[in-house]
Amino acid sequence: MGQRNVVIGILGARLDQQGLGKRRWNHWRPNVGILMHPEFAVDEFVLIHHENEAELAGITLRDMRDLRPGMSLAPHVVNYANPWDFGEVYSQLLDFTRQYRFEPEQCNYYVHITTGTHVAQICLFLLTEANYIPGKLLQTSPSREGVQGTYQIIDLDLSRYDQIASRFEREAQEGVAYLKGGIETRNAAFNALIAQLEQVSIRSAAPILLTGPTGAGKSRLAKRIFELKKQRGQVSGKLVETNCATLRGDNAMSALFGHVKGAFTGALTARSGLLREADKGLLFLDEIGELGLDEQAMLLRAIEDKVFTPFGSDKETSSDFQLIAGTNRDLFQQVRVGEFREDLLARINLWTYQLPGLRGRLEDLEPNIEYELQQIARKVGHKASFNKAAREQYLAFAYSAEASWRANFRDLNSSITRMATLASGGRITEGIVAGEIGRLRYDWGGFQQETPAASAEKLLQAVLAAETLAGMDHFDKAQLAEVVRVCRASKSLAEAGRVLFNVSRTQRASSNDSHRLRVYLQKYGLSFSELA
Repeated sequence: MGQRNVVIGILGARLDQQGLGKRRWNHWRPNVGILMHPEFAVDEFVLIHHENEAELAGITLRDMRDLRPGMSLAPHVVNYANPWDFGEVYSQLLDFTRQYRFEPEQCNYYVHITTGTHVAQICLFLLTEANYIPGKLLQTSPSREGVQGTYQIIDLDLSRYDQIASRFEREAQEGVAYLKGGIETRNAAFNALIAQLEQVSIRSAAPILLTGPTGAGKSRLAKRIFELKKQRGQVSGKLVETNCATLRGDNAMSALFGHVKGAFTGALTARSGLLREADKGLLFLDEIGELGLDEQAMLLRAIEDKVFTPFGSDKETSSDFQLIAGTNRDLFQQVRVGEFREDLLARINLWTYQLPGLRGRLEDLEPNIEYELQQIARKVGHKASFNKAAREQYLAFAYSAEASWRANFRDLNSSITRMATLASGGRITEGIVAGEIGRLRYDWGGFQQETPAASAEKLLQAVLAAETLAGMDHFDKAQLAEVVRVCRASKSLAEAGRVLFNVSRTQRASSNDSHRLRVYLQKYGLSFSELA
């Protein structure tokens, strides 16, 4: 014995009616028409109808029984108050799937989605796609050939449609490549981050938080997210961006939320504000941790309710925007010290992505060098490239521990720009690379904390001859440097002696701290008066 065929459909208040008299047989009625196809065997028909449609349901069920006398009929009554309320309709149809006993091993299920409101049709589709109803879709339509119409069976198993599945995969790959700027990045963690961000960008309008050090690429990535959403029809407005570190006091409120004329001194005209400008688009707030607490409170309401009050106004305005926030700060630490609102952090922390600095993705150094060279070629109109030895020389330094890449990709962009500009004939030579390495060492050296040994060396260079300093041990240098510091901070030789011999002087019957210190200094040809 083969499997039974079960059709699940919703009574169509208009299409299934077509008059209640004999004339109804002269018109196409979707649920009845299914049974007029002798090649499509139906063993059971589950007809879902509203309790207010009992008369039409009775007529339809009788006509079905006349067409297929041996078929089992199973009416199911729903009673939602509003057939256009998605939540209510979905809830009652979901209840049906839980009450009905599905037997997928014994039965083939077909979900008829031609009748019912669009809301009901969508709900049936979602329930079938999610496998609450383990079946296929059944779509019917009228036909000139007769009142039975035509039907089509749709299998939702997309894995069977290689062309569709490969198209989805291809579009996702294109989206990932776009977010990466076409750079063939090799860092596994970064690639995984971008792959997920591509899905989130297309499927969600919730806030996105991009964290990471300055120069890691937060601003560039936000722009690419906007362009990707625009390509896919996700936004119709524009990208509005600002650095919150530039917003202070009344200017912050005005810039973000706008103001009315006369709201404050100098407000000669009204201003719409960045949130209003981002309506139907995307708002990128870089360094969001710099916002004041009052602005944070208003921003939270604007994100949640899509409304806010312009500065100086007593009327609300609205804006439907998606927020991307960027920060190089630890917002959780800012919450702990009272500098950032916990409720705002909770709201923007749904999708958070930590962008690593360049030192954290050195695998991507070479692809980014090529990208920077290509960008420069587009901007200035001529191509620059390394010769082999120069490239090896630059990469050896770039990968070394000496290369701190403090400003991350901004440092790399500046470095490649300088070398490409100086490249005569478009060739970056060893000489150009050597000069650039020297420049980077100098720039980064200004940020390095001075070691105690370097500090002592610098101090002694000011008071000793070079040959004397060269002949001293590291121990003697450290000791003498501390003596010099104490002498410079003391008003007299005696005071300096008391500080330097603070313990040993108490163990002597009589102490002459000044004499002891004078003798020590004379050993190196120094005197207190010179040091002071």
